[in-house]
Amino acid sequence: MHHQRQQAKPVILIAGMTGTGKSTLARRIAQRYGLRYVSGGDALKAMAAELGYTPGGPEWWETPEGLRFLKQRQEDPEFDRKVDRWLMRVADEGNVVIDSWTMPWLYDGGFKIWLMASKETRAKRIAERNGISYEEALKIMEEKDEETKRLYKRLYGFDLGEDLTPFHLIVDTENLNKDEVFQVVYAILDQYLSKNRQGSLSTSAT
Repeated sequence: MHHQRQQAKPVILIAGMTGTGKSTLARRIAQRYGLRYVSGGDALKAMAAELGYTPGGPEWWETPEGLRFLKQRQEDPEFDRKVDRWLMRVADEGNVVIDSWTMPWLYDGGFKIWLMASKETRAKRIAERNGISYEEALKIMEEKDEETKRLYKRLYGFDLGEDLTPFHLIVDTENLNKDEVFQVVYAILDQYLSKNRQGSLSTSAT
């Protein structure tokens, strides 16, 4: 087990459903505090590339090929287990911001942030990002959400997007722009990181 009190080097774990802005936030946090940025999604894409897929930017997950890889992961959960074992080692090293759907539930330690937004807002953001219609974005997003939830429920037993007990901070991004989200999170993280540096034993503030 990993215990917070032994973790002088900060570990920040960020999760949220597609279209909540978790990757953008994770990158900005890493930059601001001089931490390494690691993406579970990028690690999975590297595996997809080894299998002959041609993953592109963040929109790749919503393409037919990205969804096909998701189905393949359903059939062979070893992809996800391998990535998650690697992420656990990365978290143990510390000084890192990890954008991952699994780590907040799997890793005992770190500061955990969940970003949320309504289905409609998320679909709108995906449509804009991917250059597709709102209806198409909504349909693809619902399929992806459902498949991903099923995958992690079967693999690890947690309910993605429903069980939020691991999180120290939950931010509703519905009516906030990116900069406002950053400001909210920085305000909390500034406190957490200064306490962490002083060897605080407790980070249960919400």
